[in-house]
Amino acid sequence: MRTLVLGGARSGKSAHAESLLGAVPVRYVATARPDPADTDFADRICAHRARRPANWVTLDDVDPVAVLAEPGPAILLDDVGTWLTGQLDAADAWTRPRGTVQTHKLCDAVAACPSRLVVVSPEVGLGVVPASASGRLFRDELGTLNQQLARVCDEVLFVVAGLASRLK
Repeated sequence: MRTLVLGGARSGKSAHAESLLGAVPVRYVATARPDPADTDFADRICAHRARRPANWVTLDDVDPVAVLAEPGPAILLDDVGTWLTGQLDAADAWTRPRGTVQTHKLCDAVAACPSRLVVVSPEVGLGVVPASASGRLFRDELGTLNQQLARVCDEVLFVVAGLASRLK
């Protein structure tokens, strides 16, 4: 079973995704890359960690594609937006054409994952058109990636104000 949980910023998508897995053992693939100068973001990461059950294993700074291929406990991938940001940074692709960053490996890994999987991703297509080229690139790339993930997931949920609606 593969579930994609979409939602806007501070929508409750991560907490909802966590609740789908309960207290079973989970490999939590954290894609955020903390910046020591950003204390607000560090506080958010700490809050996420504090609410996870003790039997969950957090995997930081790992390749999600490799983790998804390994059989084992359930996996929670949180989140695709920060993963994509890291990919764009690594490829120095912020000013390059759309499609420069290859996301098909992640989609293929999600489709083939042998474990229960919950994937969290921000929905960024409901707001205003970003003023910067890099903002539009991110919105477009993530929107396309979310569509691809929705196709390979068994279930897709959309979270708004902490409430989840089933899309698929």
